[in-house]
Amino acid sequence: MTESNPLQVLLDTLPQVGRVEWIGIRPARGAPMITLEAVTIDLDHGLEGDRFSGSAGSPRQVTLMQQEHLDVIAACLHREPIPPALLRRNIVVSGINLLALKGKSFHIGEAILEFSGLCHPCSKMERLLGAGGYNAMRGHGGITARVCRAGLVRLDDLVRIQALG
Repeated sequence: MTESNPLQVLLDTLPQVGRVEWIGIRPARGAPMITLEAVTIDLDHGLEGDRFSGSAGSPRQVTLMQQEHLDVIAACLHREPIPPALLRRNIVVSGINLLALKGKSFHIGEAILEFSGLCHPCSKMERLLGAGGYNAMRGHGGITARVCRAGLVRLDDLVRIQALG
C-alpha cells in the first residue's frame, strides 16, 4: 500500500454538496437564453434544446457557473446583480466550488458529468456587461463538462462528486 500524497488528500476531500439554482439553454447562436425548470442531458447533444453541436464526449457539452460568482462579477462592475441568462452558461449552481471538481466526475440530478476545463469569458461579455465585462468575468466564468451518463436535471437538484470505486 502506498502512502497518500497530502496535497492529493486535500484535493480529494470535497464533502460539500451544491444545488442547481438556474438552468438555461441557447436555442441558436446569439438568441436569448430560455430559462427552464428541468432539462434532459443527453450523451450526444448535451442539454436537450441547446445549440451545442459537438459530438458525444465533447469537452464543452455542458457549461456550469457558480451562483456566488454572479455577485463577484456584479461587484467588479459596480452594478446590481447580474441575471444568469446574460452570461450564457447552461447551469448555475451554489454551495460547491466548481474548480474543486477538476479531474472528477460528479452527479447533477440524474446525470453524471466530468469536469473537462475552464469556461473562459469571450469578447461578447464586454458588449453584454458593459465596459470591463470581460475582465470582471476572468476567473469567474465557470467550467465545461462532458456527459458521462444522461439524465434529468431539475432546479434544486444536488451537485456532488461521484464516489470512487
